[in-house]
Amino acid sequence: MKRDAPAPEPPPSRTDDPARVLAALERAQQDPKLDPALRALLAEAAAALRARGGDAEHRCLYRALFDSIPDLVTVLDEEGTVIEINRQGTHAHRRVREDILGQPIHVLNPELPQDHLVPVWESLNRGETYVIEVTNKRGDGTRFPVEVHSAAFVHEGQRRIIAVARDLSTRQDAELRFRELVELIDRGVIVQDDGLRIVYANSAAMRLLSLHSGDSIVDELRSGHWMVIDERGRELPPTQYPSRIALETGRVVESTVLGLYHRNRHELIWLSVTAVPKFPPGGDRPNQVFALFSNVTALKRDSALFDRAQALAHIGGWEWDAGRDSLYLTDEAARILGREVVPTTIEELLDCLRPVDRHRLRSHLDRSVGGGRGLDLELQGVRPDGSVFWVRVIGDAGAGDPVGQVLTGTLQDVTERKQEEEHLRIQARSDPLTGLLNRDAVLAELEQRLDTFPQSPLAVLYIDLDRFKVVNDVLGHAAGDRLLASAARRIRQAIGNDPAQIARFGGDEFLVVCSLDGEPLRAERIADAILESFGDSFRVDGEEFSITASIGIAQAPLDGRTAQQLIQSADVAMYDSKRRGRNSWQAFTPELAEQQLHRLQLETHLRRAVHNDEFHLVYQPQVDLGDGRVIAVEALIRWRNRSLGEMRPDRFIGHAETTGDIVGIGGWVLHEACRQLRRWRDEGLRVERVAVNVSYRQFLGDDLASNVAAALSEHGLPGSALELEFTERVLIEDAPDTVRTFARLRELGVHLSIDDFGEGYSALNYLRRLPIHGLKLSQLFVQGVPDNQSDVAVCQAVTGIARSLGLGLVAEGIETERQRGFLRELGVGIGQGFLFAPGLSPGDLRDYYLSRTN
Repeated sequence: MKRDAPAPEPPPSRTDDPARVLAALERAQQDPKLDPALRALLAEAAAALRARGGDAEHRCLYRALFDSIPDLVTVLDEEGTVIEINRQGTHAHRRVREDILGQPIHVLNPELPQDHLVPVWESLNRGETYVIEVTNKRGDGTRFPVEVHSAAFVHEGQRRIIAVARDLSTRQDAELRFRELVELIDRGVIVQDDGLRIVYANSAAMRLLSLHSGDSIVDELRSGHWMVIDERGRELPPTQYPSRIALETGRVVESTVLGLYHRNRHELIWLSVTAVPKFPPGGDRPNQVFALFSNVTALKRDSALFDRAQALAHIGGWEWDAGRDSLYLTDEAARILGREVVPTTIEELLDCLRPVDRHRLRSHLDRSVGGGRGLDLELQGVRPDGSVFWVRVIGDAGAGDPVGQVLTGTLQDVTERKQEEEHLRIQARSDPLTGLLNRDAVLAELEQRLDTFPQSPLAVLYIDLDRFKVVNDVLGHAAGDRLLASAARRIRQAIGNDPAQIARFGGDEFLVVCSLDGEPLRAERIADAILESFGDSFRVDGEEFSITASIGIAQAPLDGRTAQQLIQSADVAMYDSKRRGRNSWQAFTPELAEQQLHRLQLETHLRRAVHNDEFHLVYQPQVDLGDGRVIAVEALIRWRNRSLGEMRPDRFIGHAETTGDIVGIGGWVLHEACRQLRRWRDEGLRVERVAVNVSYRQFLGDDLASNVAAALSEHGLPGSALELEFTERVLIEDAPDTVRTFARLRELGVHLSIDDFGEGYSALNYLRRLPIHGLKLSQLFVQGVPDNQSDVAVCQAVTGIARSLGLGLVAEGIETERQRGFLRELGVGIGQGFLFAPGLSPGDLRDYYLSRTN
């Protein structure tokens, strides 16, 4: 895009043009980044114009000078069109001059954006030179990098740009060769800027600091793990670092010996460091410093100060002359081994180690001697007092030994680190509540087992506790945790000495992995033992609970060849066990595989249903049980899928709850119900409110109050026009959050009720504390009245609770006049059910409403 043109200036007279050209040339040659030779040529051109006055002869001289400039020079008009180019420019671009003149600058640099002149003119208008690195294109299609310096001048009343481009190809080649050279040398090289920030480190520097290719040397040196000490073992202040001294003085700091001590690894290395300052072109102060260093640890082996530092870091030194089998250990190395008689031969050193590690060290020593190969091993040993220790042994061929018969290195006590690692490994693999393997650990073990022995028969038992949520909901999470720990102990005892792995897979779910080699029915036998162990009641906080288990069994490779497939198959079998009545086990079958496929298909279609506009709502009227007037309506969701057909809520709501899709579906229902109520009111229907069911997943995982406020606002409805129906599960999920959310909804004026009251484990304490408006009497109990005395008793109890707490009450599932009469005598004022109407389309509901009001 073109930039806005600046306000026009009065055109200068033609006699002023040479002066303006001279001014442009003088500004260009003042750029300190230009090559001195180029600046001299620009000065010569300016002097020629200044002396000759610009006649034809002088113009020829100007042209000769213009073409003699060794860099690419182009002159552009204000819009970026090339109006002049020198000989070097046409030569570098491999084009004739006529093919370039009159063309936009993009013909030379096609990668420039359309609005590339905007930042150029912003700099030029401030009297500055604009500098940029770009890639130009030759006539044959090849590319080459350039550094472009642009300045502005006015010619014959028109603003122009003179752009001088320097071909960077040779510089990049030189930089590449320099980088390759630096990477090949065996000395460490670190380049720092004037703020001592690291801008480059070669591979030797990474190796000398024991860093891998993926590590960050900047993060490592800033981590605080390293302490710098001088030759006397004292910590060196940053002001005395060789790099800082070189930057401040501008002088080379040669061969300074420093010690680097790693606090975590307890490792000390000695370096000889030389710092070389680097000055920018024309600068009088360094802008970079090169630090070159090499490892001189071996040279300080016998010094007393080095021994002192070794003791501080728990690192000892050793040297072995293989030809004479002579072993030398420093005092710290001898102390780590804990031997009264210091080993003087390699066999005596090997005797300090466990048998398996003796063989490892001997093998590496044999490969190192004469082969020039180093060694770096972590080995376990036993001291004479029986205590176990770990050492890291590092060694390499000694300096000045051309035949590799002398090895030198360090011996570091890493016992504490290994103990911490083992503790952390156990922690990372264990479930803190039960002490069993955790989910990640058992998945890793199972994947490794399947990869290593893909054809070996193996079984997975997926165990889910039945009715665990009863304890969790009634007694709280702490009691639930104690029950889980007790269940884990019973599972472990049931398996006994069987070689199986047991894990807590999540929540109240456990996993058992066992091999079937030699016993094809081992999984079924273990499942029976686990079910038997759950035969006795659990006692938690003085209460007894009968908790059983549902178990699914899947076998590899028949039911799955990967950990995910196998566990999923066992999970499907477990759910089938629950469906069959719980407290049993079920093996995975092809029929279950087909059911699993259907469930996956259902979940796939369900995930897209909102986007594909496949849902619709029907509305069941809530009527006055006395005169039949429509008081409110309840929105009921239906799903019509082209592949699956018409789906009732009991076919898909459970899946949506499991997958989390219910949150999106619930949001759609909320907005659609509000939209329809707004339309009815605009048509003159005086429906008091619409009731919408809210999932506990919406309640816990979403900002429900904000979403409700947004829906009401969007459709211009007051809060009293909406009723939200919750299940009893919401009452006991999280009391503090429940109270806060209910309070915010009540502030909006929304009517709040508990759906299907009496079906779950009603928490009356929460019911008393929460700011709800009403209860809905479940059709499960309404169906049996007035003949079933148990249902009658429940209906009387719920009615009494609602009356005593001042709550409204709506009866669901009324199908007969006898049920209606019984509920009216009981004091229930409002009901819904097939006696009055099923779920109706918006149009049918309008007709039903009008028929009841006329």
